Formats: sequence, C-alpha cells, structure tokens
Amino acid sequence: MASPKYPLSVFDVVAALQNRYRDFNHYNLKDPLDELLFIICSTKTGETSYRSTFRSLKETFPTHYQIAEAPAEYIARPIVSGGLSNQKAKAIRDLLDVIVERFGEPTLKPLRKMGDAEAEAFLLSLPGVGKKVARCVLMYSLDRQVFPVDTHCWRIARRLGWVRPTQKDKHCAPRDMDRLQSKIPPELRHSLHVNMISLGREICTPTAPRCDECPVAAWCPRICQRP
Repeated sequence: MASPKYPLSVFDVVAALQNRYRDFNHYNLKDPLDELLFIICSTKTGETSYRSTFRSLKETFPTHYQIAEAPAEYIARPIVSGGLSNQKAKAIRDLLDVIVERFGEPTLKPLRKMGDAEAEAFLLSLPGVGKKVARCVLMYSLDRQVFPVDTHCWRIARRLGWVRPTQKDKHCAPRDMDRLQSKIPPELRHSLHVNMISLGREICTPTAPRCDECPVAAWCPRICQRP
C-alpha cells in the first residue's frame, strides 16, 4: 500500500504553530451534545458573545432534558444577544427532536460506541449540520482523528499551497474538506486545526495578513514569491 502523500511542509508547520499557540482549545466541550449546541451558538457571532450566549442557554436550561422539552421561542430568549436567535433556536429544536427520536433521550453519548464513519453520518443526518460541524463534534468531544475545515483552516491551507478550491467562488466544498483532511497526518489533525484557528485570528487574517510576523512564513509560497 502506498504511503499517504502529505505536503512536505506539514510537519514543520505543525511544529511551528504548536510552539507558538500550544494547542489552545478555544473553549470547546467534552460532552458531544453540549459541543453541538456551543457551535450553533457560535454561528456568525464573535467569540466573547457566543461564549456568553451558550452560558446563558445552560443557565436557563441546566439539563439537556429541559432544553429538549422547550418550545423554540423559549430557547431563543437566552441566546438573543448572540444574534440570529430565532434561527438558532429552531435549529436546536429540530436537531433535538431527531436525536430524541433516534436515541430515546437528548444525548449524543451513543456516538462514542460508533466508528468514525457511522458517527459522522449520523451527525450529518441532523438538521443544519454540515461536515465541518460534524467533524468539530467528532474531534473535540469524541477524540476522533478528523480535521474540521473552518474558514481559517481553509484560508491558511490555500495560502500554504496545500489545496486548491474546486468551486468557482473558492469556498470550501465538502469534497474539498475531504481532500484537505487526507493531506494531514491523523495524529496531527487536532493540533493543526486548533492552532490554525489561532493563527487565522491573530496573523493570517482574510485581509492585510501580518506575514512578517507569521511563524510559518518560511513555508508559505505567498512569502517566497515576493520580489
């Protein structure tokens, strides 16, 4: 069997980012249902705001059973400060209905007994859950060796020359997520994901990236091609 073809720089980039950011976990959660709710609260919301709205949600509904029994309009109230509260509340209501129908209670703990493919397939069957969100739950809460591709990971990987978009608008399609994941050694995926988020927020920003301060500039074609 042929060895996987990883980008030549991947091990160096992982080491440099780990040295700088120390695998900061971005406040993600070990309970998979809490992690899913946390991600929904974070949609199109700043970090400080979504941490606050998730905390408010948990204070209003301390148990998963309580939130599973609440109407969407009640769920929306404690998360209103994070924006899009009605849409997020409906998403929570809809996915909890599916989870309870499947498992008999509001929990995602049965995923722990599933293989990666089965667990991912179930998460993708939930209303509004795409591949990035599913893999975040798998990685953060179930310790699976997957690589969620968020906007920071996608932007940085493209700048490093590891992957090219297949979409005309250059957004990351599900097949692009699979292609990029295949280029990252499984044992390095968690570290690279969390540290790319840190890098994307601090230095490798969408506009005006601070390339002169970047810890992975030595492996970036964006820098090498400068006159």
